[in-house]
Amino acid sequence: MGIRVDRERCVGAGMCALTAPDVFTQDDDGFSEMLPDRPAVTENHPLVREAARACPVGAVALTDD
Repeated sequence: MGIRVDRERCVGAGMCALTAPDVFTQDDDGFSEMLPDRPAVTENHPLVREAARACPVGAVALTDD
């Protein structure tokens, strides 16, 4: 399982960064992105699923990669 942030869909609400700040951040334009030095098994991180659910536009998704 993997994590995907759809930057075309992202509106910069920041819910993912607020929910799982050790996995997600916001770039200089306010759009969400994953931290490059995030935990190795981020999809098993207890707050990643909550961050995906908290995104108001569904820009954060768990994938079957």
